[in-house]
Amino acid sequence: MSLQDLTPQLRTRLNKMERAVGWFVFLATALLLFGFGYYIYHTAERKGWFVEKAHFRTYLQSSAGLKVGDPVLMMGSPVGEIIQIFPMPPDDRRNVRVDFEIRAPDFRYIRSGGSLVKVNAGFLGQSQLEVTRGAVGTFAVTVTQPVFRKSIDELRNLVVTESNQWQLSQYVCDLHSNIVFLPYQPYAGLTLSNLDLLAALKLESNSVYAFNNQNNAKHVVGVWREELQRYESYNHLKDPPVELRALESVPVAERLDQIISQVQGALPGILALTNQLSAVLDNAANATSNLNATLVAAQPLVTNFALISGQLREPGGLGVWALGPNGNGQIQTALTNLNGLLNGADTNLVRLVDNLVPTLENLAGITGSLKLQVQANSNLLWGISKTVIDADDMVQGLKRHWLLRSAFKTKDTNASAATAPIIRVNSPRGTAQ
Repeated sequence: MSLQDLTPQLRTRLNKMERAVGWFVFLATALLLFGFGYYIYHTAERKGWFVEKAHFRTYLQSSAGLKVGDPVLMMGSPVGEIIQIFPMPPDDRRNVRVDFEIRAPDFRYIRSGGSLVKVNAGFLGQSQLEVTRGAVGTFAVTVTQPVFRKSIDELRNLVVTESNQWQLSQYVCDLHSNIVFLPYQPYAGLTLSNLDLLAALKLESNSVYAFNNQNNAKHVVGVWREELQRYESYNHLKDPPVELRALESVPVAERLDQIISQVQGALPGILALTNQLSAVLDNAANATSNLNATLVAAQPLVTNFALISGQLREPGGLGVWALGPNGNGQIQTALTNLNGLLNGADTNLVRLVDNLVPTLENLAGITGSLKLQVQANSNLLWGISKTVIDADDMVQGLKRHWLLRSAFKTKDTNASAATAPIIRVNSPRGTAQ
C-alpha cells in the first residue's frame, strides 16, 4: 500500500512518529558525542595532556621489566611516564637510553642537588622508575621563566620601569671567587644598589643572566647547567631531554640466584653440622639416661641424708648422731667427774701451797745461816776446795799405782777423749804467805 492510499488521519500520525524517531536519533547521537568527548577530556586530564611537561633521559645497564607507557614515580605517586626506550650504538659504553616526561608541578622537585633516577626491580621481573626529590636549598633543573643575557645598563632601565620583577639566574663571584649573589637573588628583585655592586665587580662583557619572575611560559624554557653555574635557554622541541644520573639496583632474580648459589656452597657444611648435631644429641640422650640411672641409685642416699639432716636439726642431735644414744649421759658423767677432780685439785693445791710456805721459810733460814758462816769464816771455801783437790790427787795416785792400775782402765772408744785440766784454786791466805 502506498502512502497516497492512506487516509489523512493515518498520514498525520505517521508524520508525527517520524519526527519523534528523528529527534530520538538526534538526541542519542548528541549524548554519544558528549560522552565520547568527556571520556577523551578525562583521559587527557588524567594523562596530563593539557599540563606542562619536562622531558628527561637516563642511561641504564638493562631495561628489563620496563616498557613504554609505564608510570614514573616520585615520593610513591605517579608523576609521569616512560615515552621511549632504545639501545645505544655498539661502540657506546652505555647500554640503554630511557626517555621519560614529568608533569608540572612535579618536575620542579627535580633539583640540581640530589635528584637521580632509581630503578626498583620487582619480584616477578617487573621494574619501575622512581625519581628522587632534590635537596631543599638547591636549584630546580628545569624552569619555565625565559633566561636573558642583559648588560648592566639594560638592567638599570628595566629595574626602573619593571621594579621587583628581575632576578639573577646565575652565580656571581668576585675576583677572589667569593660568591656575591646566588641564582634567584635578590629574592625581592634587583635594585639600583645591586646593579652598582655588579658594576663594581667588573664582570665579563659587563653583563649577567637574569629572568623576569612575572613571565612564565607554558613549557620548559630554561635548564640549569652545573658546569656553567647558571641557567641556559632551552628549546623543548629541538634540544635533547635533560639527563639525570641513574642508580640501578640488582634485580631480585639475580639476587635470588646469588642467594641460591651461596646456599648450595654452604650446603655441605650445613649437612656436616647436622651430622655433628645428631651425634651430640645422641650423646646427650645417653648422658641423660646415665644421669637418670645415677639419680635412681642416689635416691636412697638422698633419703638417708634427709633423715640425718632431720636428726641434726633437733636439740643435741649432733652428739646423738656422733656418740650414739648414751653419748649425752656419758658426757654428763665425764663432766661431773671432771668438775669433782678440779675441785679436789683446787683443794690440794691450796694445801700444797700452805705446806710449801714453812719449807721455804726453813730454806731461807738455812741459807741465811750458811751466809753468816761463810761471812764469819773466810777460809771455809778454801778448805773445801783444798779437800777436793787432795782427794783428786789421791785418786790420781791410785790410778798410777801398779796394783790398782787395772781397776781404772777405760774403753778404747773413750781413749781419744781429752782429760779436762784440773784447776787448782789457791786461797787468798796462801797467796799472802
